[in-house]
Amino acid sequence: MSGGARRTIRLPEEDSVSGPAQRVDFGLFDWIDFSRPGQLGGRYEQRLKMLEQADQLGFFCYHLAEHHLTPLGGAPSPGIFLAAATQRTKRIRLGPLVFVLPLYTPLRLAEEICMLDHLSGGRLELGTGRGISPLELAIANVSDASSREVYEESFRLILDALTTRNVGPHEGKHYAVPRKLDLIVEPVQKPYPPLWYPAGSREVAQKLGDQAINTVTRFENTAEVRAIFDTYKDAWARNQGDPKRLNAHVAQPKLGLLRQIYVAESRERALREGKAAWDAHRAAFLHLWEQHGMAERAASLKDFEASTHNGGVLFSTPGEVAERLAEQLEATGANYVCANFSFGDLSTAQLETSLGLFAREVMPRLGG
Repeated sequence: MSGGARRTIRLPEEDSVSGPAQRVDFGLFDWIDFSRPGQLGGRYEQRLKMLEQADQLGFFCYHLAEHHLTPLGGAPSPGIFLAAATQRTKRIRLGPLVFVLPLYTPLRLAEEICMLDHLSGGRLELGTGRGISPLELAIANVSDASSREVYEESFRLILDALTTRNVGPHEGKHYAVPRKLDLIVEPVQKPYPPLWYPAGSREVAQKLGDQAINTVTRFENTAEVRAIFDTYKDAWARNQGDPKRLNAHVAQPKLGLLRQIYVAESRERALREGKAAWDAHRAAFLHLWEQHGMAERAASLKDFEASTHNGGVLFSTPGEVAERLAEQLEATGANYVCANFSFGDLSTAQLETSLGLFAREVMPRLGG
């Protein structure tokens, strides 16, 4: 684990989890979105340079989204980009957030997970999910209604393969393995890399807490986030002694806030430069939905004024960003900030400056 700056907070008392103060770590989230044809190769190199910088600055992990058929998803195969990142970094952990399991053959993905864990020297963080966009799931002929059960069957097959190094015979609703197959490769981390899954509701949070699976949420309402994280902590405390928990090898799971951040020396500059890049990011975010006449369904997720007011978008000076994050950490009980610094048309220089200011002036203020 990298030695990022840290800030101590207290877990809720007996009604949730009691225990020692937790440290707060800082990670990066990315879509690798792009806005112009011919731009993608430059975006890859920009992100790799960002990762070299983040590696030196003490960030815990780089999390990469998976999207398809859209300029929001410049890394439709997250594993390929993460493999490149393993060769440009030494300490920062790396992982998909998430591998969209219904789009993969389970055993094939288990092999890729093992490769990434070795290439990174045991730095892989394994995020999985069922996919948020029905338009993207359609490329594998998976409906939104069936995606959860497809995900659950695939997830179990992958964990079986990573844990036992074999799978099958298996006759399921969505996958069939007619005979026992051996997984020749194996992960560095045992029984498998730490697991992640996004928290979109209290129901999901309870299931994640039962298994101690790391999570992040994009929700901005602090009361809603607090309810989700308290639900998680209650479940985590009840099952803390269960050695059969899926993520039992992780002593302290992460509860993260996903936030878009741009830091500059003045608030005016941060808003001007950040908003220009954010507009390009929003266009990439809505591209596929607009193409299919469904933009209204996704537009509420990208309301700049509302997100700025609620704290999901933080474009300001180091002092103000630190103050607002401190308030959110205290109000929600989070112990992880998963920050999206790289979005839209930010130049490499702008990105490096924002990231550097955050690491030098925001993280220490939150570290006490």
